[in-house]
Amino acid sequence: MKTYFTKKNREGYYFVLPSLIFMLALVGFPIVYNFVLSFNNTDVITIGQHSEKFVGLQNYIDLFKISTMRTSIINTIVFTAGSIILQFVLGFALALLFNKNFRLAKPIRGILLISWMVPVTVTALLSKFMLSSSGGIINEILLNLHFISKPLDFLVSLNMAMPSVIGINVWIGIPFNMILLTTGLSNIPVSYYEAAEVDGANAFVRFFKITLPLMKASMLSVIVLGVIYTFKVFDLIFVSTGGGPVDATEVMSTYAYRLSFTQYSFSKGAAVANILFLMLFAVGLIYIRMVGKDEVME
Repeated sequence: MKTYFTKKNREGYYFVLPSLIFMLALVGFPIVYNFVLSFNNTDVITIGQHSEKFVGLQNYIDLFKISTMRTSIINTIVFTAGSIILQFVLGFALALLFNKNFRLAKPIRGILLISWMVPVTVTALLSKFMLSSSGGIINEILLNLHFISKPLDFLVSLNMAMPSVIGINVWIGIPFNMILLTTGLSNIPVSYYEAAEVDGANAFVRFFKITLPLMKASMLSVIVLGVIYTFKVFDLIFVSTGGGPVDATEVMSTYAYRLSFTQYSFSKGAAVANILFLMLFAVGLIYIRMVGKDEVME
């Protein structure tokens, strides 16, 4: 018996080995190299002269002395929190709606998926034109309805730029939340609701006593995946605002890009990317621990 299972496990490792090699080559090596790069003083001058030197944590220390770095961290957290909260609430509301069996549920749900299926760069470009203060359709509609007296600078105003890009990202992410949460809702047996209704539980009680507890795993997965996808956002910000105006929408990914490929400070750019990686790694560990606790309780 022991020999059989050992041989079976060995065969399984053989099947996994190609994928493991692929991941180590295309994912593992860049991560390790990025950490090595962040501990050197690699920039456009030293890389050309092959005179990079090991500086330890100096790049990280220097980064936190720069106000833009602190701003990018705050912006990343604000952007992620705002997007996740709105995406989840609206996505959950739509999931509850489309979980009902009515005639147009499937066609409307399919139409709503368009915003998620369209490439982010295309959505960012379209939003940039739609939110433009000169001829943008959003301003035209608001002006014609007399909600505003003059065009609003959605993407170039210090106060409106961040809410605007959050709104764009929410529009993209709602279908993702809706589909995953709808799947979770469909796995809840209808008999639970029927039994609760027979016992006199109203819709409010059924939602908080049946739906939410049984949706805990699905909701946790949606939130964690949303945090990971949103926290590392780049293309949406880069195309729509470029991190401006005056760093109002500068997030860690765009700041890392700007350091590496605009200022050619490769080591500092790598350090920012590593900080972003460690923050997401911490989120992943928290998620694994929470899932592990639920499995133990079950």
